[in-house]
Amino acid sequence: MSRFRRGDGSKEASLIVRRRSTPAQTTQLVPTHTIRVHTKTVRAVAFFKDGRWIVTASKDRTLRIWNVEKRACVGGPFEGHSDVVTSVTVSPDDRRIASGGDDGAIIIWNVQSNQMLFKPLEKHMRRVSSVCFSPDGKRLASGSWDETVIIWDTETGAVLSTLECWSSVSCVAFSPDGLRLAYGLYRNIRIWSPADNAEVQFDIKAHDNDWVYNSIQVVWSPDGQQLVSASNDETIKFWDSSNGSQIGQPCTGHTSSIRSLAISSDGVFNATASDDYTVRLWDIKSHKQIAQPLKHTARVFCVAISPSGELLVSGDDDGNVHLWSIGNILSAAFGTGSSYLAHRSKVKLGQKLYAEALSDAEKIIELDPSSYLGYELKHAALHGLQRYDDAFKAFTIMLSKLDDTLDPQIRQLRQQYVNPSEVKDAIRRAIHAQLENAPLRLINTSTGRLCDRDAQINAFTESTEHKELLHSLMMHAPDQTESIKEAVAKYFSWVMLSHRWERNEPLLHDIQGRDIYDLDPVGTVVKLQKFCEVARDAGHRWAWSDTCCINQNNNVEVQQSVNSMFVWYHYSALTIVYLSDVPPSSESGALASSIWNTRGWTVQEFLAPKVVLFYQADWTPYLDDRSRNHKESVGIMQELEDATGINSSALVDFHPGTRDAREKLRWASTRVTTLQEDIAYSLFWIFGVHLPVIYGEKRQNALGRLLQEIIAHSGDITALDWVGQSSNFNSCLPADISSYKTPSCALPSLSERDMQNSVSSLRNNIFAVESASKLYTLLENLSVPRFANARLQLPCIAFPLTEVRRRPGRDGDTCFIYDVKADGLQDLLVITEDKLVQFSPARRTRRTFLLVRPWNRHDLGLINFADETQSVEDWPEPGSPGYNESTMRELRLIVRLGQPFGGLLLAQQWGGEYKRIASDNNIIAQVKDTASVDDMMDIRMMEIL
Repeated sequence: MSRFRRGDGSKEASLIVRRRSTPAQTTQLVPTHTIRVHTKTVRAVAFFKDGRWIVTASKDRTLRIWNVEKRACVGGPFEGHSDVVTSVTVSPDDRRIASGGDDGAIIIWNVQSNQMLFKPLEKHMRRVSSVCFSPDGKRLASGSWDETVIIWDTETGAVLSTLECWSSVSCVAFSPDGLRLAYGLYRNIRIWSPADNAEVQFDIKAHDNDWVYNSIQVVWSPDGQQLVSASNDETIKFWDSSNGSQIGQPCTGHTSSIRSLAISSDGVFNATASDDYTVRLWDIKSHKQIAQPLKHTARVFCVAISPSGELLVSGDDDGNVHLWSIGNILSAAFGTGSSYLAHRSKVKLGQKLYAEALSDAEKIIELDPSSYLGYELKHAALHGLQRYDDAFKAFTIMLSKLDDTLDPQIRQLRQQYVNPSEVKDAIRRAIHAQLENAPLRLINTSTGRLCDRDAQINAFTESTEHKELLHSLMMHAPDQTESIKEAVAKYFSWVMLSHRWERNEPLLHDIQGRDIYDLDPVGTVVKLQKFCEVARDAGHRWAWSDTCCINQNNNVEVQQSVNSMFVWYHYSALTIVYLSDVPPSSESGALASSIWNTRGWTVQEFLAPKVVLFYQADWTPYLDDRSRNHKESVGIMQELEDATGINSSALVDFHPGTRDAREKLRWASTRVTTLQEDIAYSLFWIFGVHLPVIYGEKRQNALGRLLQEIIAHSGDITALDWVGQSSNFNSCLPADISSYKTPSCALPSLSERDMQNSVSSLRNNIFAVESASKLYTLLENLSVPRFANARLQLPCIAFPLTEVRRRPGRDGDTCFIYDVKADGLQDLLVITEDKLVQFSPARRTRRTFLLVRPWNRHDLGLINFADETQSVEDWPEPGSPGYNESTMRELRLIVRLGQPFGGLLLAQQWGGEYKRIASDNNIIAQVKDTASVDDMMDIRMMEIL
């Protein structure tokens, strides 16, 4: 706080200091100092947060700010009210004060300038009895004798809400979390939620007397679990804030109306000021009076307790404030016993004087070794000193003391704490759950050292984060599963590197047992160092690079890593893509042309993660985009979509699986890997399959195993849609992933209107309906495609070839063009590198060739409930003329079979099996006419080698 304008030195701002004797010299408790702060009654007083200043409000219509240590006026007088100032409050940031008066006005003041922030807020019609800032300082509550409560916006002075009450409002008080407001009425306390202008939660019938203007004062306990109230009926009562039930017996002792109520910041005691010329202190737990009454020479209108709990201030009818040492009060009441030491220790804790608090806690333990209290304070002090292991021991002893006590009230305190062993078990479970999806080894970005999982767990258990987590969980009995998960996830979050391998990348043996930051910064070591620095600066403790975090000499580990890498990228907190060939300050398009974008492994490395950042060669963000996630950049994602052919929705939110298999195979068709079999391995998790990794096997075998798994798992035969060379694994599969580069066979689609017209033309044809039913039944009973020992069992509709003629070509041609005829089909054109045996009706050959239509159950018209894109909204409604669901499906099938389809050319082998004749063009076939569809009854499972 900056300098304050001092008072003008006039008589009304005069300072009278009367130094009193200490309690050791007299049995009478007296204030340490008395200050004449106003010429008339001090109606309200409030402490600033640091406890060095107080603000006073008076019947003389002014407010003043005082330094309690120097007992000097440091701000004011604040002049603006036209009548008595009845209430005052200080904002949580100490920059503003708010006051209310008998004039019905509320004024919010700037402490630094002593000026009003804006004109007085004049919505109340009568006395403003109480004002209170919300804990965040954004709202101000006011209560008035005009029977209303108003919530104000402290930045603008606007009214946020108004609550109509049934009697005068004597007090308003925000709960510590700011979510509820308590206010005192004639005889009741009411709890309200002003944030959403909700209805009143409940009423507490708190005090019952015959006063016309009964004044109920209310405060919240610091933990928000209790309300304390005082009234003209001379009692102090305690209430459960969750349901309004009374706790224990009232405090009694005052002989006249209670004007003011305050509670200590540690929730141990409260103070009350009364017309009986006294202030009294009360123990919150026992509800007993502490020490003697603090006697005054005039009525006491207000009382406040400093945030540290060291000082009590009271204001009286003569314009004086009295400063009382709470330590002296407690010392007089308890001597230097444990109660006094406990209070002093708590005060020191509040002031963060942990060593002094610890000393007092140790003395309490010496005085009463069987009590939990000394160990509770010792634990708090040791925790503040960051001596976590010692604090843990003190906490454990405290729990044992609570378990052993015979006092049922004290034993009940045990329920608010959790056993350390239970907390440790919960943390351990959260760690193992987190590490299930984490790499086997990670580099600690702070120490630069490679750590396996055991080393990571050990680092966590020794960390400040773990000890703070342990402390917070033990102190709160409710289930803290989510907070444990969050803390563990934050500590163990890791960053993955996606990059193009270069020569002499650092391997596991190059960094194991060494600090990577101490390695010579040459070549690819610099890349590793910069990657870890960027990850560390982004707030992540762990980093992973495939070059050095996998033991390349351990085949079991390599296989586990290949099958887990997608999961590691997916659950990473961040994936950094390093574009080593993209120079600084590059323009859009550089990402698309980077060699990183041609590699096979990088497909999963940018699809799997949720958060990705691209970095240029100098480790600056690509396009200088410094957002937290480049997957949220429309420009970068569009560039990546254009370069890869992967739609932006998949780039941003990809889900593994065999759906749209042909499209996913196309994504990888232009990419390369150093090891030929890696192109298949890099796609395992794209399709969500788990297969053995067999380094040294041929490319065709690795790709064949992948495609076999896709077809067998999903029944999706779109993977058979390719042109090029056949695989040695199975002739129905391609020899190379590049065979999927050609877009999927584009067949004309039939509109729903044309479909319905075609179905209508068949509906009255009894022969067509019967044929359709028979054909549908045959196709419905076909098994799904399956693989066994690299042999494909493929459901098909077969069309025998009746003629094959080669078109003339030139010597040296590698491809041959054939005109082909088949039963029931229009003439076909086949381009292949294989030489086919030519034949015609006049020259039959023993070798059998078939043109087959691989069968897809989708053509049955059944709804696949796993496919959200399918719909039957365009189908005729049930009940429409001629509608029959079964017949409708069957006739729609006939219409579909009449449309062009992609066929496979098969040649029978000596053992009766077939092989696919690979072609360099998509073989598009179509039945000659609808009548030919009725004759398509050659339906079978083909065994293809």
